Amino acid sequence: MTLTWVDWAIAAIILISALISLARGFFREVLSLVTWLAAVVIAWLFSGSLAIAFEGYISTPSLRTIAAAAILFIATLLTGGLINAVIGKLVEVTGLTGTDRALGMIFGALRGVVLVTMLIGIAAYMPVQQDEWWRGSALIPHFEMVSDWLKRLAMDTLAPLFGGE
Repeated sequence: MTLTWVDWAIAAIILISALISLARGFFREVLSLVTWLAAVVIAWLFSGSLAIAFEGYISTPSLRTIAAAAILFIATLLTGGLINAVIGKLVEVTGLTGTDRALGMIFGALRGVVLVTMLIGIAAYMPVQQDEWWRGSALIPHFEMVSDWLKRLAMDTLAPLFGGE
């Protein structure tokens, strides 16, 4: 099996993600992910309500909503960052740093795999499948299978929520 440049790039993405998580630790990485997801959800759900408070300051309704979403998003990230810092210190005090970092590395590698899978899934909609680097890759076919499986799972899960079958 000969690895192409894209195979090495895939391996690098997974390795870099694992090393970042090794340095930061499992709890910080998970809390960071949860914070980002919470920021998106909070901005999505509550920007309309907060936008009402800006009626006297911003005349364009869409700009009011964008400003409210940005404020909620940033405030959630800052709050999550503070909580993450406190929990990070608690992990250090308890002496779980070795375990935390080892679990972090596993989490980071999995995050890298998910990232590569998403990139492969997006690239599949582009005319890259005829390119030599795509066809010659040893790793892309494996990630395509995972991407296809995740797409089916997402469609089966989300379709009932949006009125589909």
